[in-house]
Amino acid sequence: MSLKKPALDPRSLEARSSSGYPEPYRSRVLPREKRALGDALGLKTIGINQTILPPGKESSMRHWHTHEEEFVYVLSGEVVLITDAGEQVLKAGMCAGFPACDDARKGDGHQLVNRSDQAAVYLEVSNRDPRDTAHYSDVDLLFHGVNAAVRFTRKDGSAF
Repeated sequence: MSLKKPALDPRSLEARSSSGYPEPYRSRVLPREKRALGDALGLKTIGINQTILPPGKESSMRHWHTHEEEFVYVLSGEVVLITDAGEQVLKAGMCAGFPACDDARKGDGHQLVNRSDQAAVYLEVSNRDPRDTAHYSDVDLLFHGVNAAVRFTRKDGSAF
């Protein structure tokens, strides 16, 4: 049975296995696969990705956003959620949410790491705010937003 909008089978979408991260960070996340469900459904103000994270890979570098809120829901497998509070295992049916924060003293970086021997599948949901900046807690990296001429720099603004 084929579905018609507003319904969608995520398996019908081509998976994207790319990253805007510069090295040495890109190789830490790839070859994760993302299917842009929100884009395929014509959603403009929220982004929804179905992500497959292979064993040994990271979802991203640990980060927090100034204007975007994020929500993650684990569909299958398990991931380790890392925040300032430490580590916790999220299994299928569990979720986590990350409010936006514009105060560098209060920003709580987060990331998911797959330390299991099987791929993990989860949904990522966020608002799309062109004013957003992402700060990276543990690495020398800064994201300047989707409309920036240079999206990633070091924290001091210098190029990679």
